[in-house]
Amino acid sequence: MPPSPAEVRTQWARGNPDLDTSPMELVALLKRATGLLDRAVEPLYEGAPLTAPEVDMLVPLRHATDPLIARRLAADLGLSRAGVSKTLAKLERRGFVTRTPHPADRRAALVTITEAGALAVDDLFPRQLAAEVALLASLGEDREWVLKALVRLVEAMRIGHAATE
Repeated sequence: MPPSPAEVRTQWARGNPDLDTSPMELVALLKRATGLLDRAVEPLYEGAPLTAPEVDMLVPLRHATDPLIARRLAADLGLSRAGVSKTLAKLERRGFVTRTPHPADRRAALVTITEAGALAVDDLFPRQLAAEVALLASLGEDREWVLKALVRLVEAMRIGHAATE
């Protein structure tokens, strides 16, 4: 079994006592939670026409009343513009989205989900939600507390990210 985050912090403190290792415990838990989530939904996407990250990108497009631009998707999803652009190019080649030039901004494209994309999301997303419900069911009454803590965490990370830009 690998050492706990607390044990790793102690090891670092011995060799580098001035190093602030306080984020390690939180980051390790976030990575562990992400890994558990990925493993829970991964089987749903075996042989599917989309990957889980592609579905995550298509969901906002599925319910958008107007086309979106890639940089807004990137900001809303917390992803890099380059990563979003690459994924959108793949989705466009496979017929799940269309991209048309933005009439007011030559650097941007308007992104719209296609009927094929909507059908794929409508098929896969409910199954993903069911897996997530099962994964989180044991939270019970703690769900709201965890949700509030995660909202606060994301707010703090956004502020920290903005300070480094």
